[in-house]
Formats: sequence, C-alpha cells, structure tokens
Amino acid sequence: FGDPVLDELIVTALQENQDVRIAAARVAQFLGALRSTRSQFYPQADYGGSASRNRVSEEAFGFGAGGDPYFTQFEAAGGVSWQVDLFGRVRRQTEAAQADVYATEQARRGVILSLVAGVASSYVALLGLDGQLAIAEATLKNYEGTLRIFELRFTGGVVSKVELAQVQSEYERARAQVPSFQAQVQAQENLISILIGRHPGPILRGREIDDLNRPAVPSALPSSLLERRPDVVQAEQNLIAANADLGVAQSLYYPDISITGAFGGASDDLGSLVDSSAREWNIAGNILGPIFTAGRIAGQVESAEAVREAALQNYEFTVLNALREVNDSLIATEMSVETYQALARRVEALREYARLSFLRFENGAASYLEVLYANNELFDAELTAIQAQADAFNNLIDVYKSMGGGWVDEAVILAPTVDEVMSSN
Repeated sequence: FGDPVLDELIVTALQENQDVRIAAARVAQFLGALRSTRSQFYPQADYGGSASRNRVSEEAFGFGAGGDPYFTQFEAAGGVSWQVDLFGRVRRQTEAAQADVYATEQARRGVILSLVAGVASSYVALLGLDGQLAIAEATLKNYEGTLRIFELRFTGGVVSKVELAQVQSEYERARAQVPSFQAQVQAQENLISILIGRHPGPILRGREIDDLNRPAVPSALPSSLLERRPDVVQAEQNLIAANADLGVAQSLYYPDISITGAFGGASDDLGSLVDSSAREWNIAGNILGPIFTAGRIAGQVESAEAVREAALQNYEFTVLNALREVNDSLIATEMSVETYQALARRVEALREYARLSFLRFENGAASYLEVLYANNELFDAELTAIQAQADAFNNLIDVYKSMGGGWVDEAVILAPTVDEVMSSN
C-alpha cells in the first residue's frame, strides 16, 4: 500500500505479538518430541551405583555358626541397550514426529499470515474511520455556520421558525455523529495496539486512505499458489503424521528386539570395587512379542485408521475451502472496486445537487427543505463511499491472505525465531 507507517506497525506486531510467540513455543515443543523420538535409533547408555548396609537372618539356610549377619555391599555398573528397529516402528514414529513439527511450523506461519493481514485490515479500517470522522466534522462545521445565518435571519424576520428548526435538527444530527466516530477511532486504535503487543493508546498515521497504493491483482492466478497457504500445508502434514501413526500401530503386531549389556563391579569393600575379582558383566539379546491381546492392538489400529481417514477428509476440505476463499476474495475485490467507483460518482453528483439546491433557495425558487434533503443525501453518501473504499482495500488484503501471499516468507524472517522465543525467558 506504500505506507511506511503501516509497514512499521507490521514489523512491530511480528516482533511483539503474543500469538506469534505462542506459536513459536509450540514449534519448540514438537521439535523436542522429534529429538526424543529420533534418539531411539541409537544405543542408550546409562550408569548406576549403590551402597547398602544389610543384615541376613541367622536362621536362614546356609548361615554358619558364629558368622556375622551384617555386611556392606558396594556396586557400580554401566549399561548399554539398543533397540533394533527391524520392523520400522521407530522409523514410523520419527516420520510422524517430523510431520508434527512441519505442521506446527505451518500453524506458526498461519498465525503470522493472519497477524499481518489483521494489522493491515485494522489500519485500513482506522483510516476509513478517520475519513468518516473528518466528513462528520466538516459537515458539522458547515451546519454550524448555516445555523448562525438562519438564527440571524429568523431574528430579522427573513425565515420562519420552521426553517430554523429544520437547520437546528440537521446540525444536531451531524453533531451526534462526531463523538460516535471518535469512539470508534479510539476503539480501533486500541485493537491495533493489542495486535502490536502494546498497551492501548494512540496509533500514528501515515497516508490517508485516498493516498494508499492499490496493487493490481493478476487476472489469472495458478492454483499451485495454494501450496503456499499454511493451512493447506498443515493439513497435508497432519495427514502424513496420521498415516505414520497408523504404521506405528500396525508394528505392534511384530516383536520388539533389543540388545542389552552391563559392565561393573560389586564388593563388600569400597577400595576393592575396581579389582578384577569384583568385576561383573552381562550381555543379552531380548525379544518380546504379542501372542494374545484380546483385541488391544486391533483396537489401536482401528483407531489410527479412523484418525487417518479424518485427516484425509480434513485435507480435502481444506483444499476445497481454500479454492472457495480465493474465488470469493477475487470476486469481492473486483465488485467492491466497482461499488466504490459508483458511490464516488454518486457523491460528486450529490455535491452538485446540493450546490444547485442552495442557489435555488437563495434565489427564492425553492424552500430550504430541498437544500436539507440534498445535504442529508450528500452526508450519508460520503460516509458510505469512505466505508466502501475501506472495504475495497480489505478485500484486496483478503486476496493475498487467501493465496497464502508470497510476502509471508518475508514476514516469517521478521518474526522472532523459535530459539529467540525460547531464550527470551
């Protein structure tokens, strides 16, 4: 739109908005889950140690007469275990975790896209309200001058009290509009303040709404641009994750195979714990598989199949909904521009009508009622035209939002990274 103030508001929002930071933290959460899942590909090493004071029963079998029932035991050992992913369970878990990370990253991009579009729409709405407030104030000032003239004319007996009351009525009508628009302007400023992560307060303006650039929308847009939409990519990654989770559930039918080993020492004397005579070790191969589970695994597989089917249907719906939103926004943009242009022409016509009506009244060819009617129509038409102009810009914003806008890549760069969010506290 060529407004540096709007650009700065968007940059501030990307840096300070809480929703963006929440989305980044969600990505960090799933990155941690992915790291944890991937660790199963590699051997796991641990260590342990203990020191205990014990007493055995003197009546126990094998206890000799005169023996000491008390003894101290020291143990220290290190162990290694490795799960052999022969049937792909860990691979499918990792695939699902990776897709979850991609999905949450797309959710973050979706938040950024909505935030940028929301700031732009709110700013355009603010400029529209500024325009309507300016029209209301100008109309009020005009009626105020007219009211003074009519009060003097009424005092001089030139106009009747009926005509004075008519002017008074329109003056009060315009006067009532001013505080209404002032309240709306302040509410819109507060909304933008929250979007940019600040306390409610005034918002700096750049250009007026009439001076904003209106970038052209190409007449033909390839459907492949929908692949940029974060919600479409997120739905796709959710489907990939659901399919991988189904593979994990199916792998439960197959045995788990693992290799374990331990090496350490045990002694009743801490000083001899490292002697070769105190050494102990073991190595083992383990296999564990289901024989009868009473439908437990079958139920998990059925549940995973249902989740995958739901993810598939959600993906198809998301794509169809994206196509609808793009089509709606393109049509709305084209029609809203035509609507605004027609309303702008109507404003010009009503201005001429109001001017000519006043001349007729001054020349005694018409009553002031005709002038009031013309001014009322002009006032309402000007307010409507400003609103239509703001709607046209907002529909243009919807086009970029519905297409997943290429500028989202630039916005993502401006937003804080996952590491920055996690290290800020």
